[in-house]
Amino acid sequence: MNLQLFAQEKTERATPRKRQKARERGQVFSSRELSSALGLLIGLVLIRICGSFLLENIASYLEDVIGQNFLKKDFSFDALYDVLYSSTVLLIKTILPIGMGMVLTGIVTNLAQVGFVFSLEPLSPKIERINPVEGFKRIFSQKGLVEFAKSVIKLTLIIYLFFGAFNELKNTAPLILDMSLGESIGYFLNLIFKAGLKTSAALLILSVFDYVYQWYEYEKSLMMSKEDIKEEFKEVEGNPQIKSRIRQAQRQILRRRMMLDVKKADVVITNPTHIAVALGYDATVNDAPVVLAKGAGLIAEKIKEVAEEEAIPIVENKPLAQTLYKSVEVGEAIPEELYNAVAEILAYVYSLKGKRVSG
Repeated sequence: MNLQLFAQEKTERATPRKRQKARERGQVFSSRELSSALGLLIGLVLIRICGSFLLENIASYLEDVIGQNFLKKDFSFDALYDVLYSSTVLLIKTILPIGMGMVLTGIVTNLAQVGFVFSLEPLSPKIERINPVEGFKRIFSQKGLVEFAKSVIKLTLIIYLFFGAFNELKNTAPLILDMSLGESIGYFLNLIFKAGLKTSAALLILSVFDYVYQWYEYEKSLMMSKEDIKEEFKEVEGNPQIKSRIRQAQRQILRRRMMLDVKKADVVITNPTHIAVALGYDATVNDAPVVLAKGAGLIAEKIKEVAEEEAIPIVENKPLAQTLYKSVEVGEAIPEELYNAVAEILAYVYSLKGKRVSG
């Protein structure tokens, strides 16, 4: 059994970095059905709110065009220009508020789903887009079949709801004969509005399922294999072997620097064989003795070798050596509770050198 195949199976959820890179490429998920359903709903509501205003403008336009031009048989250039101008004004008055409302709804819906994303990568030319074989694969893929099924369901819903509306019209047809022209037009418009409202509500419910499906497909497309996660970790954190070599080189540099500092020490306190701590004290620079170097095992042996070469006194004090090694880092001054113990050792060392302990 090839275990490498299991490592390449995309079974892991996408990492934050993978999601961020996908977003930068413009690869985000959103439901176009949700935008369309909300746009239709808002458009119908705006038509309902502005209905009387729209009808008044249309009636005024028809009265002007028919009364002033066609009935008078005035087809001069100025008259035709007036007709074109009034038609443009009517179009702006009737279409612009509703159209702008639907456009703004689409923008807000998309921003709510994916936020602000700017990427030119989706516009870049790709050979698979013009490849007929790839085109057929997309059409007959699972996603293509789902999109086809959604279109069939939407069309079925629209036909069913509008058929129900006109079925109601069949039952109320005798009543329409007794209505005035204005009342019958109002009745038809109200009937169409109710059918449209039911349709938009049904499409809105359908869009919720589409949103969940789009989210599922998006998460599935971002899935990663264990090998992908390892490679991403190496890319972000660096190759572990290289990092290990860098840390080893850094430790070697620090050790060399520490061994040079041992030469400045006044005394080396030992365990006696396992631990060595080099202390230095300069009253003009520090208020207390400072640990210049410390180490265990081979490093401790190296510290003692340097001390012997530089004729630096080596004092055996097991409790003090262990305490200094565990509690004080290289470059730090000793804590106050160790002042007396260290001062006694420095006094002894300085007496050998003929120096005096100050402070």
